[in-house]
Amino acid sequence: MDYNPLLSIATATLEIGAGIWALRGPGRRPIVRAAAAILFLLAGYQIVEAVFCTGLLSFSGSFLPRLAFIVVAWLPPTGLLLLARLYPTQKPYLHGYAYGMYLFCAGLVLGIAADPRFVTTSVCMIVFARYTNPTPLYQTYGLFYQSGLFGLLVLSALGVIASDDRRQRLLLGQLLLGSIAFIFPSLVTVAALPIAEDALPSIMCHFALLLALFLIRLVAIERRETLAEPAALPEPLTVQRA
Repeated sequence: MDYNPLLSIATATLEIGAGIWALRGPGRRPIVRAAAAILFLLAGYQIVEAVFCTGLLSFSGSFLPRLAFIVVAWLPPTGLLLLARLYPTQKPYLHGYAYGMYLFCAGLVLGIAADPRFVTTSVCMIVFARYTNPTPLYQTYGLFYQSGLFGLLVLSALGVIASDDRRQRLLLGQLLLGSIAFIFPSLVTVAALPIAEDALPSIMCHFALLLALFLIRLVAIERRETLAEPAALPEPLTVQRA
């Protein structure tokens, strides 16, 4: 079946535009930057998939399919970093969890980049790609990715429950709903459609458009709440007597 890149290109355009929009507006910089980074990573996968599925760089062999996995490998730790910055109690272990996932991800990325057998076959089907990953490294990659997403779901849900602050609860709620909106439909699609076998990374990144929409709402809430905060009053002048 002929691959049509229009869905990937349209999705990437929206995600890049949303990331730029997020960075150019008000809001707490650590939160806005983490949300924008997720949007750019999602767009990066779409661009890489469109390029190798349309054969624009056919000389690259298996590197572009591997690059697709490298790009999305950074999503779980970046999502956990955003979670840690939103969490009501600002517990240090959440930042440690996120940075630990970054270190593990860096090791995985080096292994994927060095092993051309990590992806031996990629078949592009209409609007998604199917991959064959025969090496044990893929099992490690899958465990890393799934544990990151599971942690994101559980911890964001606990944060919504634990938070007494309306703003934090709203922001964590967007992250939780966005995660649910793309993870579960992806799993159901792969389980229900035989044609989607071995296409979970591609399917998830297409459904991640829903995550992007919730991240846009997250940034919009952060921007609105920031603008609604009362401006700090200037300190009163003191007159020194001679």
